[in-house]
Parts: sequence; C-alpha cells; structure tokens
Amino acid sequence: MSSNVDDQHTATADPVIAQVVRSRLVAITDQMRLALQAVSGSPTVTEASDFFTGLYLPDGSFATMGHQVTFEAPPVGALIRHLLNADSPLVDGDRIIGNDPFVGALHQNDLQMCAPLFVDGELVAWAGVMAHETDIGGMDFASWSPKAKEIWQEGLRIPAVKLVSGGTLREDVLEMILQATRLPAQVGLDIRAFIATLNVAGERLTELCRRYGTDVVQTAMATMVDDAEASLRRRLLELPDGVVHTRDFLEHDGHANTLYMVDLVLTKHADHLRFDFSGSSQQAMGFVNCSRAGLVGGVAGALIPTLGFGIPWNDGLLRPTEIVAPDGLICTALPPAPVGSATVETVWVVSNVVSAALNRLLAATPAYAHRAQAVNSGTMATFNLSGRNQFGENFGLHLMDPLAGGFGAFDDHDGQDAAGPINTPCPSIADVEVNEQGTPLVYLYRRLARDTGGAGRRRGGLGAEIALTIAVEEAEALVMTHGAEVPNSAGLGGGLPGGLIHQSLAPNLLAAAEPAAVAALGAAADHSEIFTNLGPKPGAFPLRNTDVFAVTWQGGGGVGDPLDRDPADVLVDLRRDVVSRRAAYDTYGVVVETNSSGRITGWDPRATVRHRRALRAARLGVAPDSVPELPAAIDPHLPPRTLAEGESWLPLSDRLRLIRAVDGTWRVESVDGARLAEGSTRWRAGAHAFPFELPERAGATLHDELTVTGWACPVSGALLAVDLHRKDTDPIHDVDLDLTDAGRTEDLART
Repeated sequence: MSSNVDDQHTATADPVIAQVVRSRLVAITDQMRLALQAVSGSPTVTEASDFFTGLYLPDGSFATMGHQVTFEAPPVGALIRHLLNADSPLVDGDRIIGNDPFVGALHQNDLQMCAPLFVDGELVAWAGVMAHETDIGGMDFASWSPKAKEIWQEGLRIPAVKLVSGGTLREDVLEMILQATRLPAQVGLDIRAFIATLNVAGERLTELCRRYGTDVVQTAMATMVDDAEASLRRRLLELPDGVVHTRDFLEHDGHANTLYMVDLVLTKHADHLRFDFSGSSQQAMGFVNCSRAGLVGGVAGALIPTLGFGIPWNDGLLRPTEIVAPDGLICTALPPAPVGSATVETVWVVSNVVSAALNRLLAATPAYAHRAQAVNSGTMATFNLSGRNQFGENFGLHLMDPLAGGFGAFDDHDGQDAAGPINTPCPSIADVEVNEQGTPLVYLYRRLARDTGGAGRRRGGLGAEIALTIAVEEAEALVMTHGAEVPNSAGLGGGLPGGLIHQSLAPNLLAAAEPAAVAALGAAADHSEIFTNLGPKPGAFPLRNTDVFAVTWQGGGGVGDPLDRDPADVLVDLRRDVVSRRAAYDTYGVVVETNSSGRITGWDPRATVRHRRALRAARLGVAPDSVPELPAAIDPHLPPRTLAEGESWLPLSDRLRLIRAVDGTWRVESVDGARLAEGSTRWRAGAHAFPFELPERAGATLHDELTVTGWACPVSGALLAVDLHRKDTDPIHDVDLDLTDAGRTEDLART
C-alpha cells in the first residue's frame, strides 16, 4: 500500500505526467462534446454551437471547458454548488437535471445536467453539460414570450432534480419534463444525449484515475485552476490601474419600447478586477432581464476570451474578479421576473460592456495594445418558426444564423466578417440546405451585408443578412431583438459602431414576384417601399408562403478614425462590395477614379487628402484651411508631435498619448499636438464635442431617448471617440487611470 502511495506522490511531482493528465482532461471535455453532438437530435447542438461541456472540481469550480459558449461555464457550477449547499445525498450514477435561472441556468431553455463522478467511493470531480432547447413550454412556442410578466409564463422550471438515480433512469421525471414541451421527441433525445455525455465523462475519468491515481488526477485539476489564476494575476499587473466606465443599452421589453441601460464601472487595482453594475436600470416588466447567474455568465463570457489568451480556460480566470450589483436590477432580477430572453438580451449586453472596458485597458498597455478590439456582434436577433410541415407533422426551429454577426476590429487588423460574438469563440451555423431539409424553410439569400461593419482605420467585420419564406401555406414566426435602435457593437478610439439590426417583412411579395427577383433586390432595408420595418420586438405573427421575412445583423465595431484608413484598403473593400461608394466618400473620405464605363480603377490621392481635410474641418465647424493637411494614411503608433527632450509617452488609443514631463507631471495630448488634459486621463475636457450623425442606412433609426456625440481633436479635427448616450445625460469619461501607479515607470521605459 505504501509503495503505491509513494508512486502516486512521485507521479504527482512529475511534470511530464502532470501535463499528460492535463491534456487528457481537456481531451475528455472534447469527447463529451463529440458524444453530445453524436446523440442529440437538435440542430442547435448538431449543426450550431449553443451548448457547453466541462469538468468541475468537487467544490463546483470548472477545471476545463469547451470553446462553444463561454458564458455557460459558471451557471453549471452554480447548479453544482446549489446541490452541495442543499447537502443532498449523492451516489455514483446520479445525474441531476435543472434549468432554473434563479438557481443556475441563464433561462429555462438552457437545460443543464451534472453528474458527481466517484472513483472507489470518493467524489473526484463533477461533469457538466448544458444546451439550448428549442422549446420547454410556456405561453409561446420556443419559450420566448415577449408578453410574459412573470417567470411561470415562460415554461417548465426545474430547480435540481435527480433524473438518473444510482444509474437508473427515473422515467416518471422524464415523462413530466417531456409533457411540458411542444417538441418532446427532440428534447427527449437531447436529454438522453446529456446522459450519454456524462457517462462518457465518468468512464474516461475513471480510466484516467485507474492509470495515474486519483490523487494525481485531482492534483492536476486543482493545479490547472491555480495556474490559470496565477497567470491572469501576472497579466493584470501589466495593465494600468484605474477606473473604466462603459455603458450599453437595450430597447423594448416586449410590452413597451422602454430603454434599459447596463452600466459598468470597472476598477482595476494591482491583480484584481472589480466589476460594479450598480448604476444599471431596474429590472424590467418583460422578459429581457437576467438573474444573477446570467450576470456572472455575461462577465465570464467576455473576460475569458479577452484576457485569457495563452492561458487554459477555467475558473482560475474568474478568481481575481469581484462582481458587485444590488438585487433587483435588469442584470440581477428577482423572481418572479421573466427572464426568457436573458441570453440574447441582458446577458449579451453585459458581455458588451465588459468587453469594451477590458479592451480600453489593453489599448493603454504597450505590450497588449495590438490586441485591443472593438465590440463584436453586439446582439443576436432571434427567429423561431413553428407549425406543421408538408407531412402534417409538428415542427419547430430556433434559427442559429444570427450568430453570423461581425467581429470587432483589432488595433492591427480588420474584424472578421460573420465571425460572431465574443462569448462564442468557435461559432458555427447550419448550412442552408440542412435547415431547408429539416423544416419547411426556404432561403432566398444568405450573404454578407454591405456597410454593416463599423467604419474605422481598422474596419469591423460585416454582419450577414438573410431573406426567407416557407414551403407550407402558413407557419408562426416569433421574432425579437435588441439593437434595432441601439448600435451595440461599439467602436474604439474613434471607430464607429457596427450597423443596426434591421428586421422587415414584405407581405404577399411572392404572389407577384419570383424568388429570384427578390434575391436580386439587394438589402431589404434599401427597399422600404416593399418591406415594412418590424422594429425590435414584433413578437409572434403568421408567416405565409407568399411573404418574405428579411433581417440584417450587426457588424463589429471599428477602431480608429475612418479618415485614417488607408485608401488602398478602402479600394479593396469597394472591389469586394463590402463598402458602398457612398460610404467610401462620405465616411472614409476616399475619392475614387473610374473609367468610361463607371468601373473603379483607383483612388485620387490629392482629391482624397483635400476631401478628408474638409471632412475633419466640418467636425470643428471651421474652414478646411483652418486644419492641417494630414497624410492619406497614418501610423497609429507615432509619438506626439510636441514631445520634448526627456519626456516619455504611452498610448491611450489611436490618436491619444499619455505624456510624462521631466518634472513628473502627466498630460494627455493628441498626436497632432492638442493638449487635452492635465494631471488626469479625462481628455474629453479638452476635446471638441459635436453632434455625430451615424452613417445613414435606409430604415435605421436610433431610439428616441438616445443621441451620439463625436469627439474631435481641436487642432486637426481627427475623430477621437464616438459616444452613444441618453439625450438627458452627458457622455461619460470612460478612462480614468491612476497616474500614481508605480508600474507606469517600467512601461514608459519600455516605450
């Protein structure tokens, strides 16, 4: 016995064996994914990526996770901790199911299951799985109920119930669950897929423990989490201390077009992050709220991919964080508040503000400024379809195509087109043919949408757009979103936000036009005489086989002033048809040259410089000769023009520099020499504010309570920032760095 114990201790200390075990744990997590997708009958799982698999420590901390949906890792841990706190008796072979948003789920559609994994009678770990179910009951198909006023109207609510007890399936519990859904066959198959997934985890973990020893495996799991925490804390020490303030909005709660705000004050000190959401709106009457589990998920969904690069993704990345928010906010709703659309409403917006805040810190860190990114695909417009197919059978579809929003631009490259949100690192959507084969859906087009990427020196990725009808006489559509009147994909450093969502319907269009003619129309938003704008939350309505529904999704935000974009890059965009000629001239300030047939042959350097100068002067309300002539393209990493001998500088964003004078005092200047702030980084105090008009896109309108303010360098008219805010409030100072931070000295020396 002592020999085996000594061998296990030796194995634990062996770095090679430790790494082998770590790699096996990650592989088990991926094997769980494969099992889930192999057994599931839901396109949400088999074709798309709205699911989660992971392994957890005995205390509920996640040690491994898949790369599908990052905000689903903490909720499964919450379910596990709920069971631990309830002191429920657990035995080998138990499989616990739940979906209660006030226990651990994000909304009732997110069915969760976890399993305690025992080896020789000892609880070694937990396995968890979670996936979106198309329907779990409630007053509307898909369990998204825009008119719901309480959670009981949104479907079956399971706190935490043993579905499998000691290896035996409780058929009565399963039958109760399936009686609540309109799609019992699909949900039933998914539940069996969950059980298979957890069985695979249990079998593989037992094999691993048998080979290397339980102590070795448990030590490896705990060390993975500890190492991730230590790595992130070291990274945080490289970022500047200070306060970052970001806001985002969502419109319409299903009952009224009320505007709600998610307000984040992020305080970074040493190796600690404090996320304070106390300034957010009170919880809503309608289904856009999220519970505290959703808030934690939303923070994790953005933090893990933004700061976790090069670090294993696990609970260690959340340990240096603190989340502050009183109960009863839109992001900490209390029962019986409805939360049916939490994942695509408030949870999504929480990820937006967290992403925006963290990337402002990266932009102010020389080692990581190249990774600074604008907000990705700031919303997910939901489309559900139900009815009877051509064979008279019930069908239901939760369309995952809206994941194809645009990725935010980075400091050093454009955002990827249709690359999806920050909280879904490996997004995927079904092929058109798969959706058409499984449901009576008919696509007229699915393509990238021109001009949806946020303009900037680096352009945001384009969102996609679709137009569709159905192959049966009539079905019921359920349509909702935020971001139809709020540009959620915010830009960075003078970059513009991505385009707005546009949802529209052309009733009876196909009675007079062939589908090919509709596809040739171009974007529905450009044909308002044919298509009716549905707004953010039209809810449920009948869709007929002569109707056409069309939607355009948000692109990613841009980085830097669009007038600083290299005209050669704009020319490429024009030739790819991802930017229109109007946007090239009005937004990017590029004057193109054409041949006799109107085809673009190049760009006119002199005319472009003059036009851009005029556009910058217009921001300041002065004549073009009042601002300096700038080159057609800039290097965003240039030092400020006024840097004196002995002075040092740091980047704040594309055209802002934090300068330390020889006497140790600090100031913020633009690269063009405008002194904007003394002794703080609140540079807006010295910048020129002006009403900013977002690039026009037919059918796109801001919410009545919102406006946009642009901030320009008072010397050159270069765009420094674009702020979306309520009309009755001033824009906020988003970055207030601690200039006494000793770490600044080391950064300056490197710069």
